[in-house]
Amino acid sequence: MALIVSDVDRFESARPRLEAIAYRLLGSASEAEDAVQETFLRWQAADVARIGVPEAWLTKVLTNWCLNALTSARARRETYVGRWLPEPLLAGDPMLGPADTAEQRESVSYAVLVLLERLSPGERAVYVLREAFEYPHREIAEILEITEAASQQIYHRAKKHIADGKARTEIDEAAARRIVEEFLAAATSGRTEPLVRLLTQDAVSVGDGGGKVPARAKAFEGARAVATFLRGLFKPSAAKRAHVGGAPDIYATTANGGPAILAVVDGRVVGITCLEVTAEGIAAIRSQVNPDKLVRATERWAATSGGQAPLHTL
Repeated sequence: MALIVSDVDRFESARPRLEAIAYRLLGSASEAEDAVQETFLRWQAADVARIGVPEAWLTKVLTNWCLNALTSARARRETYVGRWLPEPLLAGDPMLGPADTAEQRESVSYAVLVLLERLSPGERAVYVLREAFEYPHREIAEILEITEAASQQIYHRAKKHIADGKARTEIDEAAARRIVEEFLAAATSGRTEPLVRLLTQDAVSVGDGGGKVPARAKAFEGARAVATFLRGLFKPSAAKRAHVGGAPDIYATTANGGPAILAVVDGRVVGITCLEVTAEGIAAIRSQVNPDKLVRATERWAATSGGQAPLHTL
C-alpha cells in the first residue's frame, strides 16, 4: 500500500526530535542522519494505521537502531586512527535539540558527549532519553524492553559516571566569546605563561584527525605541557598552511553550547577547538580536525557567518 502524504508529514514533524536523539546517542551528525533515514524506511514499510502512538514507535525503532550502531561502532573505534572525538555542532544547529533546561544544555555539551563514550550503549540510551528528552522511566522501559526499576537504576548509574567528570560552568554566548578572545590572545602571544594562567593544573589537550589530518593521539596533560603545545600550535607556519590548503582565519564561536575556536580556509571549516570551562579555568581543549566530521559545520558556517570578521589569521 502506497504511503500517503499525511504519514510522510507525520514522520517529518518528528524528524528534528529523532535527529537530536540520534546525535546524542551516536556523537556523529552523519550517523544520526543515517539512523533517522533507516527509521523512515521502517516507518514507510510499516502498517502505519495500526501504530497506536507514532512518537513512541519511532523513538523505539530509532533507539534500537542506534544501540546496534553503537555496539558495532565500539569495534570500529578500536581500529580508528588516533583519538576518536565526537562531531561538534555549531550554535543554532537544529540537531542540538532542546535547550530549555540546564540538563538539556548539559546533555549535548561537548564535554558530556565525550564522557558518554565511557558508558555502555544501554546506559547511554537511558541517560539521553531521560536527561535530554525527559522521557518517564515507564516509557524508557518500554522502548528498551527492560523493567522500569532497571531503567531507574541504569539512569542513576549513568548520571553518576557523568557527574564524576569535572564540574563545568554554564556560560552565555557573550561570555563564550570573551573566553575565546582571551584564550587566543594568550595562545598567539608567543609566551607560555599567559596560557598557563588560563588553564587548570590538570588541563588536557587532545585532537581527532582521523588519520587524514595530523593530530596527536596521546593527550597532552598538565597546564605547562598543554600551554607549550598550544603556543606551537597557534604559531603560523608554511607546513600548517599546506596541510589545510591555506592560511586559516580564526573565529570565536560556540559549539555544543560552549566556547569554541573555528578555523576556516576559503569558507571551509578545517578545525573546531572546543574549550571546556570550569570555575578553576579551562580544563580541556579538544580539537576536531577530521574533515569527515566538519562537513555539517561547514554547511552551517556558510549559511550563518554573515561576513563575520576573523579574530586572527594563522
